[in-house]
Amino acid sequence: MKKIVQLIRNNATRTPAVIRSETDPETLFLYDVIDPYWGVGAAAFNKELGGMHGKKVTLRVNSPGGDVFDGRAMAAAIAQHGNVHAVIEGLAASAATYVTAACATVTIAAGSFYMIHNAWTMAYGNKDDLTETAALLGKIDESIVADYMRKTGKARDEIAAWMNAETWFTADEAVENGFVDSITGTAKVENRWNLSAYSNAPRIAPPEDAIPDWEAVRQRNLNRLRLHEIG
Repeated sequence: MKKIVQLIRNNATRTPAVIRSETDPETLFLYDVIDPYWGVGAAAFNKELGGMHGKKVTLRVNSPGGDVFDGRAMAAAIAQHGNVHAVIEGLAASAATYVTAACATVTIAAGSFYMIHNAWTMAYGNKDDLTETAALLGKIDESIVADYMRKTGKARDEIAAWMNAETWFTADEAVENGFVDSITGTAKVENRWNLSAYSNAPRIAPPEDAIPDWEAVRQRNLNRLRLHEIG
């Protein structure tokens, strides 16, 4: 639980995330941590995608990952849509990778990274509750392995070993191993994430403006609570 909380809080957005492009109606952004409270959640994302039914959609991705269940829900909606094309512009890590794996095509900007590992989640309860959660995570890992196998054509054991080791791929390596279809040199790469929750992350120092303004985050969440109380 500690690692997923650390990842989400370290990368909490200071302003509401932009999901849908205002200038290109067929473009969605996953430019945030995957989380319904601190970044981009499945409910908001899937609502925007649902409004593009029947259209070819470009999904621009720069995400350190986040909540496993929201990521799986996004992937399911993308697979159901069937005509979503991902462009990785900096980072697709953890939950963000199986979001892109559900897309019809995936391209990656030169200089970007792609990381896979075993699923994390947050859990509370007694020993029976936690045992059930561990079993569920095992099933989720198997479903993610299956997604990667379909995308890459690699053997299960090879993919599982990469996930166990928390493997970071360069853009070239992601293409070489089949996770990504091609490299583009035209997209902007912005590696701005705090990746200290991960064990093997490349040492990329985020800019000062990427450090969360916790007072602004607190105020935003208080405003959300007030809206719920009014509702």
